[in-house]
Amino acid sequence: MQLPVQDILFHFCGGLALFLFGIKYMSEGLQSAAGKRLRYFLEKGTKTPLRGVLTGATVTALIQSSSGTSVLTVGLVNAGLLNLRQAIGIIMGANIGTTLTAYLIGFEIKEYALPIMAVGAVMLFFLKQEKAKLIGQVLFGFGTLFYGMEVMGSGLKPLREWDYFLHLMTNVQENPLIGVAIGTVFTVVVQSSSATIGVLQELASQGLVTYQQAVPILFGDNIGTTITALLAAIGASVAARRAAVTHLLFNLSGTAVFLPLTIAGIFPEIVRLLTDYLYVFLPGFEGSWATMNIRMQIAQTHGVFNLINTLVQLPLVGFLAWAVTRLVPSREGELRESKYLEPRVLGNPDVALGQAMHEIQRMGRLARGLFHGAMDYFFGIKPDDKGAGLKAIEAQINLLDTEITDYLVKLSYNRMNEAQSIQASILQQAVTDLERIGDHAENVLELAWYAEEHGVEFSDHAGSDLESMVDLTDLTLQQAMNAMEKNNVGLARQVLQNEIVIDKMEKDFRKAHLRRLNENVCTAEAGAVYLDLLSNLERIGDHSVNIAEYVLGESGAEQRHVVRYELENDAN
Repeated sequence: MQLPVQDILFHFCGGLALFLFGIKYMSEGLQSAAGKRLRYFLEKGTKTPLRGVLTGATVTALIQSSSGTSVLTVGLVNAGLLNLRQAIGIIMGANIGTTLTAYLIGFEIKEYALPIMAVGAVMLFFLKQEKAKLIGQVLFGFGTLFYGMEVMGSGLKPLREWDYFLHLMTNVQENPLIGVAIGTVFTVVVQSSSATIGVLQELASQGLVTYQQAVPILFGDNIGTTITALLAAIGASVAARRAAVTHLLFNLSGTAVFLPLTIAGIFPEIVRLLTDYLYVFLPGFEGSWATMNIRMQIAQTHGVFNLINTLVQLPLVGFLAWAVTRLVPSREGELRESKYLEPRVLGNPDVALGQAMHEIQRMGRLARGLFHGAMDYFFGIKPDDKGAGLKAIEAQINLLDTEITDYLVKLSYNRMNEAQSIQASILQQAVTDLERIGDHAENVLELAWYAEEHGVEFSDHAGSDLESMVDLTDLTLQQAMNAMEKNNVGLARQVLQNEIVIDKMEKDFRKAHLRRLNENVCTAEAGAVYLDLLSNLERIGDHSVNIAEYVLGESGAEQRHVVRYELENDAN
């Protein structure tokens, strides 16, 4: 028979492209709707392997992408926010959550694909609320997914008359390993197990693939989907590479167990019995295995396989962690300056902004630590290395300034909503302020060296005044960082109040010191060092206020004037 090759290729490739676009567009909309909660779920819902499985399944069901969950998990492991055992639980759960797509395809929704796309387009283009637009994006992607299935189906029909294809499927039935290989390679190429399983369901609905032929290909699809996490782990930390390899081991071992059971007819019977007698995988389903269309049978098999595979391997999380630790040994020299800046999550702005915030908080702790060390050095608590370690911290702060800035610039290339863009701008300004705080702390260290070299000493009054200003400056910096981390307006206002007190201290102590100089109580050399110290402390207070004002938003400057007015009235 002469096949219409062009029609088949055009319809299949075009339909597959629509399907992939639909599922990606829908997933991006769902991820944007989930926002910061996505990272929160993954970070907080993993205290035990079981909770990790539930979290992974929930997140994947929400964003409709097991690859997305796996890549995000690898990113969080690489950033040090998840350990290997937590990641294993999430990856197991992701395999369960991804089955929802196959179930949706199992329902006869293709006839409604175009109306669903139309509703989504109306919401995208004619509604102004951000949430409504995201819902429109999800609906448009959802409709496009099914429309792509329809296009593919119409193009694949002639294959039922093609002897080569029928021969290939016969070989799959006779040698299931061929089916596993086909599913693996196809999924590696397409980079989406949901897409390849959808194609498999469509082929089966056209009568081109039998159930017995589809199951081995289904196992291969599950293996092929691990390539996304493996690619994401290239160049990542050893922990992230181990998490990705765990995904591969998990699906390989599942196939190694269930493929022989399928050949023996045991696994298909298990799926049939569970469907007929438990109905747990299709809520509200009132029928039997025999009444299901073949799309739904494949979806049910996919769901049962991933659920049982997870239940079997969940008690073996410790063994899996041990195995991948042996397979992926650690290497020396893998330390990075930034701990949380994970490029693999740049496609999800809310998660990426959360990672940047973690790094900025770390930068703030380093700046505060440098300030403490410099002041300790000044007051006589001198480390053995003569402050070399403190200089290294200052260099580290400068490097983080560059790395965080580069990260936020890369993030700006992605599509962000207005709130995300504002937050990215705030974080960038906070980085600049923290870098300047580090510079002022370095100035204090250099003044300490100068004072040590020239034997500079302060009077008791000068030393006491300086200590009180140091304590308040340190408290103000700490409150500013906490205010930004927790978005706490009350703490931000407290920073404004403290800074006004610091400004007054600087003026009062400067006058007092000039008076001591005139009375010859202090030397001119000590006076110059003392005044420079006051100036650096006051500037650290100013930068702390800048950070607090980012929390207060547009009203920050106005509130600063209000706080100053209130304090002046209290003083009067």
